[in-house]
Amino acid sequence: MRLRKWLFFLLACSVLFSGCTASISGSAADYAPSAEQKLTIYTSHKEEVYQPIIREFEERTGIWVNVVTGGTNELLERIAGEQDAPVADVMFGGGVESLESYRDCFEPYVCTESHRIDQQFQNQDAYWTPFSALPVVLVYNTKLVAPEQLTCWADLGRPEFSGRVAFADPSISGSSFTALVTQICAAGQDSQTVLAFFAEILKGHQLDSSGAVLTSVANGTDLVGITLEETALKRIDAGDDIALVYPSDGTSCVPDGSALIKGAPHSDNAKLFLDFTVSYDVQQLLADSFYRRPVRTDIQSEQVLSPLSAIALVDYDVSWAAQNRDAILSDWAFFRKEGS
Repeated sequence: MRLRKWLFFLLACSVLFSGCTASISGSAADYAPSAEQKLTIYTSHKEEVYQPIIREFEERTGIWVNVVTGGTNELLERIAGEQDAPVADVMFGGGVESLESYRDCFEPYVCTESHRIDQQFQNQDAYWTPFSALPVVLVYNTKLVAPEQLTCWADLGRPEFSGRVAFADPSISGSSFTALVTQICAAGQDSQTVLAFFAEILKGHQLDSSGAVLTSVANGTDLVGITLEETALKRIDAGDDIALVYPSDGTSCVPDGSALIKGAPHSDNAKLFLDFTVSYDVQQLLADSFYRRPVRTDIQSEQVLSPLSAIALVDYDVSWAAQNRDAILSDWAFFRKEGS
C-alpha cells in the first residue's frame, strides 16, 4: 500500500540525510513556505495515527503542516477562545458529539467523496467530517475474571467489581463521555438514575486518562474497564492479559471526526486535508494498520473485526449527547462525589 511504502521511504531518507545537514546552506527564510502553502492542524490523535497521514498529505500537496497536539476538550476550548482571531485551520480528532458541542466554532464543508461515506456516519449539516468508527467495549483481566462474569453493562454492578472498574474522567476523555451516554441509552432509564447507579459502582474511583484504563485492568489493579475497541485490540495484540466484550445490552459505534474551523486562515488547504482524511488511501490505512473501522463503504480490512451487524447497537443520538453534554457532566460530577 502506498502510505505504508511511504513510511519506509521516509525512514530511509532520514538515515541517508542525517549526516548531511551541516552541508546545507541558506537561511531558514529561504525555505519558509508562503502563506498559500501553510496549514495548522489541532489534533487529539496519537502521533502514530496523525504522523503518517500528515506526512503523506504534505508530500502530495506541497502544503506545510504545523501540528498542535492536546486533549480533545483542551483543543476545543482553545479554538473557542481564538474565535475572534483563529490560529488553526482544522480540528482533527475527537468524538463527533464533542465537535457538535462546539459547532459554532466550525464552518460546514461537504467532502468531495462524501458519497462514499456510510450513511450512518454522515453529518447532514456538514459541520464535521467522520474519520473512523469506534465502538465502546468492556474489558476484563483474563486471569482474575471469568468470561461469564462480564457480558453486559448491567454486570458492572456485580459485588465483586465494586470499586474496581477502570473508567477515565469524562470531562477529559471524550471516549468516557461517549461511554456514559451509551450506558444511558442501553439502560433505557433517565440519565440521572443511570449516572447515580454507575457512580455508586465506581465508589469515587476514576482515572485521569483513557490510556490508563487498559493498564489498570492488565496489571490487575482493576478487574474490568470501559474503553474503545481500537485501544483494547491493540493491547490484546501486544500480549496483555485482557479480553474485550461487546455488551449484549447494547453499545455505541460513534465516529471521531475532523472539522473546518470558522474563519480559518488557510481554509482552502483545510478543505483539501478534510478530503484527504476520508480518501480511499487513508481509510485503507486505518483498516490495515490501526484497528479502526473506516467510514467509507468501499474499504476491505485485513484486520479481523466483528461485523457491526453482529454487535448489539443502541440508538445513540449525537445531537442529544452534544446538547446535553454540560448537564450530563455536571450530574456526573455530583453523583460521583456522592458515591465516593
